[in-house]
Amino acid sequence: MTAPVIERIALISDVHGNLTALEAVFADIDARGITRIFNLGDYVGKGPRGREVVDLCRQRCEVNILGNWDDFLPDPDRTVDSDALKWWLHQLGPRQGQWLRSLPFCHDFVMSGRRIRLFHASEETVHRRVRFDHDESEFLGLFRNTAATGDGPVPDVVGYADTHDPYYETDRERRTVFNTGSVGNCMGDPTPVYVVLEGIMDSLEQAPFSISFVRVPYDWAAEAEVAAAMNMPDLEAYVVEIRDGIYRGDFRAGTAPEYHR
Repeated sequence: MTAPVIERIALISDVHGNLTALEAVFADIDARGITRIFNLGDYVGKGPRGREVVDLCRQRCEVNILGNWDDFLPDPDRTVDSDALKWWLHQLGPRQGQWLRSLPFCHDFVMSGRRIRLFHASEETVHRRVRFDHDESEFLGLFRNTAATGDGPVPDVVGYADTHDPYYETDRERRTVFNTGSVGNCMGDPTPVYVVLEGIMDSLEQAPFSISFVRVPYDWAAEAEVAAAMNMPDLEAYVVEIRDGIYRGDFRAGTAPEYHR
């Protein structure tokens, strides 16, 4: 009997225009021999090279999912009322905004007997945040079918992003939630992080299954130099985020860091 093939999928998210970090993460994924990459959104904003990040992710990622920045930044019905947002919007290439806003809300698949659902921020909208210190109702809510997710089989594993800090949680019903953290703008530890899922794809039979987190050091100073050379707005706050992992809102307010944004 032929043994089932174990596959690995790399999950990345929240690159936010940080091309230097993305290239380092892709190099690590390639070195591990992983060929399938799923992206959970937020390609643009915060960092200087959203256009290049979008182009590269369209080439390399098998699955691309909508993030909150991808939805609101190029929204033609939204008034862009800050110089920073205008700068990030104008940095996008032709038709990239339309591509970003057309991305699917979620992606469902089966691996090693587990029904897995991926989305950016919450089960309802990319604009509602679920932090790591959520309550039980928020945890259970992540597994619900909604108008945004559709009415397919209810997942027992949910992976999401948005808050820029990775975690893993499970309950006694075997429901599992994990957050991928951020490639380009991770809070707390600013080292880029991504997730590797390992198991038997498209199989409803119970089999070994793993979720692992990978940290990839990169040259953050080189990324900051690019941002400075491009005269990117909000540069000082961006450097604090990618160097120290301190959210720019906390940096401006001079308050203790809150790592869950």
